[in-house]
Order: sequence, then structure tokens, then C-alpha cells
Amino acid sequence: MARAQLSRRSLLTAGGAAAVAVGATAASPSAAAAKPTDDTVGTPAEALRRLQAGNRRFTSGHGRHPHQGLDDLHRLAAGQHPFAVTVGCADSRVAPEVLFDQGLGDLFDNRVAGNIVDDLLLGSVEFAVEEFGSLLIVVLGHERCGAITATIDAIHSGGTAPGHIGTIVDSLRPVVEPVLNQPGDPVENAVCANIATQVRMLSTRSTIIAEKVHQGALRVVGARYDLDDGRVSLVA
Repeated sequence: MARAQLSRRSLLTAGGAAAVAVGATAASPSAAAAKPTDDTVGTPAEALRRLQAGNRRFTSGHGRHPHQGLDDLHRLAAGQHPFAVTVGCADSRVAPEVLFDQGLGDLFDNRVAGNIVDDLLLGSVEFAVEEFGSLLIVVLGHERCGAITATIDAIHSGGTAPGHIGTIVDSLRPVVEPVLNQPGDPVENAVCANIATQVRMLSTRSTIIAEKVHQGALRVVGARYDLDDGRVSLVA
């Protein structure tokens, strides 16, 4: 028997129905009430400005640390409405909620060493865009990235990385190799090249993302995080 094809939203609809059933039996706020009430955003441009304002608060030492308490968690138990999606590095120093001074329910985080957009991560991003209507995707790279450095070392030495780290290196190699002979710091050049590549991959490999970008309902940007001063700047 041929397997029935699922529509794009069928899985999401089924999941949503289960969530409604659970919510109906619990004494929790409605899904609508789960939306943050401060700094509400309605466009991709507003979403980007909110993140930029949060980063300015973080770097100036005036972070608000919004809706990060237990009451906020209880409110969000009914449903989440993240206004932005991040594709960041797994590096322990690159925590989006901290860098952008956001709280629970604000960001749909996807973190993997080298901020690589593979099939699994792409599916996760598509889920957020399709299910929650997130307005912005930020590919967040950072200076002195260990995954980039490991890739450069492997290229120069001709060796291989141990264990499954080799999978990361193999994924980054096509991005890193073309920029190794460019002027400037090779790691920094490769970090910026990787951010631009992953931004491009999101739109070219995903019909869901491309359609929403075309409609003006979504924007995809690349950003670089400076480990020395905490600033996040757009690079793609």
C-alpha cells in the first residue's frame, strides 16, 4: 500500500489539536494570553529593531532580563509565540536570549557548532516559521569560532577531526576553503563567509522560507557576535 502523503500543515495541525486538548483540561491561561505584552512586534523590521535594542541594553549593562520568571513560564505553558528564530553556534558564550536581552517565549533557538543549516536544523526552522509565524531568522555567527578553526586546521594539516567532529569539518570545508587565501585573518574571513552561506542556504533550500520572504512576512539576516564587547552586527 502506498504511503499517504502528509500536507505541509497536517503534522502541525495534529500537534496543535493535542495541545488544545491538554490545555482544555488544565487550569492554565489561553494561548492568546501567552503572547508577551511588552515590545510586541508585527513586522520583520520591528522584530529586528527589538533584537538590536536588546543587544544595546546588554552591551551597556542595562539589560531588563524580561519575562524570565516562573510566572512567565506558567503563562507560556499554554503556547509559545516566538517572534524570531535564531540559527546560532553551540558555543557556550553565544546565548541568544542573553545577547539580545530577551526572555522565555521570545526566541526559537537552534544551536549547533558552526551554525550549520543541515536538513534537521532546516526542518526545525521551518516548523517555527510555519507554526508560530515567526517574523525574523537570524544566522548568528561569532568571532574565533572553534568549529571554523578546527576546519582550517584540518585543511592545513591534511588530517581529520576525531569522532563525529569530522562531520562538522566536512560540512564547513566547502565554505572555508575558498576564502583561505584572502587577505586578512583566515578565521574571521571564514566566519563571515559561513554566515553568508547559511543565510543563502535557508532561502534556497526551503520553499516555506522563500515564499514567506517573497510575501514580506519574513526576513532572513546574518549577524556576527563580537566576543570582546558583546556587540552583534549585521553582516548579511
